[in-house]
Amino acid sequence: MNRYTFIIRLLPGKGQAVAGRLAAKAEAIRGEAAGLGLDNFSLWGVEDLLCGYGEWAGTGEVPGLPSSLTEAVGADGTLLCAPGTMRLMYHDIGIVREDKSLIRHRVFVTRLKPGCEEEYKRRHDALIAARGDAVSEGPDSNFTIWFGGGYIFGYCEKVKAFDREMTEAERASTVEWETRQLEIMDWLTDDVDWITGQKHEAIRRVV
Repeated sequence: MNRYTFIIRLLPGKGQAVAGRLAAKAEAIRGEAAGLGLDNFSLWGVEDLLCGYGEWAGTGEVPGLPSSLTEAVGADGTLLCAPGTMRLMYHDIGIVREDKSLIRHRVFVTRLKPGCEEEYKRRHDALIAARGDAVSEGPDSNFTIWFGGGYIFGYCEKVKAFDREMTEAERASTVEWETRQLEIMDWLTDDVDWITGQKHEAIRRVV
């Protein structure tokens, strides 16, 4: 299964208007995406970015954007990262649940600091090596992280059956990891506000 990711940058102040047009065309966008051979298609927004995700079983040329999506964005945005151009930085696919009622989404966006692309990749390659790239039941499922245009875009399906409070050891490990990651990136979404005390937007599903 190929992952299909892209990023659109909106003009300042145009997010609300574009979101309204996307909501009105959401059914058409999803239908067109399916017609292009894209499964599990979704579009996520934070600040002036729209980040798209889908899954594509085809071969050959990667499908372009659904025309109904580009029509909804119109002149209020530009394609920053086209489908098929973003770099895979991390993966933990696990066991993908076809029944999406069994999962909740964790989608996040960060901005890498200049010159930090390879260091980000190195740190995440070490995580894969540490687990031996083994297939796990959860809690992470269908988890990939992508880079393009200076931004990190992460898509993960968290298996609800594994939901629980972090242990003190897990909490300490998370704080240590995320604090070190702040050396090389800045958050756009609110994932680590509980650590930093900063205020960022929550990711929002647009389609």
